[in-house]
Amino acid sequence: MSAVHLDIADGIAEMRLDNPAKLNAFTVEMLEQLSCHLDRLERMGDVRCVVITAQGERAFCAGADINAWGDLTPAEFARHWVRDGHRIFDRLARLSKPAIAAMAGHAFGGGLELAAACDIRVMAPSATIALPEAHVGIVPGWSGTQRLARLLPEPILKEMALFGRRISAERAHGFGFVAEVSASPEETAREIARSVLGLSPRAVEVAKFMVHAGRGEDRDAMIEALGSAAIAASADRDEGVAAFRAKRKPAFSGE
Repeated sequence: MSAVHLDIADGIAEMRLDNPAKLNAFTVEMLEQLSCHLDRLERMGDVRCVVITAQGERAFCAGADINAWGDLTPAEFARHWVRDGHRIFDRLARLSKPAIAAMAGHAFGGGLELAAACDIRVMAPSATIALPEAHVGIVPGWSGTQRLARLLPEPILKEMALFGRRISAERAHGFGFVAEVSASPEETAREIARSVLGLSPRAVEVAKFMVHAGRGEDRDAMIEALGSAAIAASADRDEGVAAFRAKRKPAFSGE
């Protein structure tokens, strides 16, 4: 049985991919569980950071299980498999809490796209990243040519997507995609996550929104979220709500 497990302790949530027989490749069930976990985490005020790990050390995630999409019609493949995966990975990228990918093994295709949706990444020295979709006649579909284009130098992205080459942890660290290369990536990721516990949760959340708006990650929603948060703290907002409930004309103060 494939699964995405969720454990929460001391303000840190850990989501663990568990499909070792398929190198932790995504199944429909795993995508659905990931989506449910993200919805739950978004509403948990006591969770301050999320760490994504995987069962075993051979692969962080080998992408998408070909048995989950190989028999889909073109319409089903585009409408459901690609769009659903894209929506879920976008949900991770736009989570209000910082997320860290702990990559003890290789991250290919959807696995690399999952890591890219996190805020930072920690990678084992022997792990590699790749976009091998062309080997099976498809193209990256869960933001591999879009979000990765904002995170990677164009020649590196083309090296993977056009030529099918693997990129080492050392190279990934060299061009800034990986924050640290560690012999114990999961423990290093947890250590980084614990550092968030001493920071202002609101400041961290707003800083993430601002960075995302600056780089074009769901810019419209980020700008409106920041503006809405500011106006929600105003006296005018309180007066507007009170006036509506009392069925009277509001007397705005501009404060």
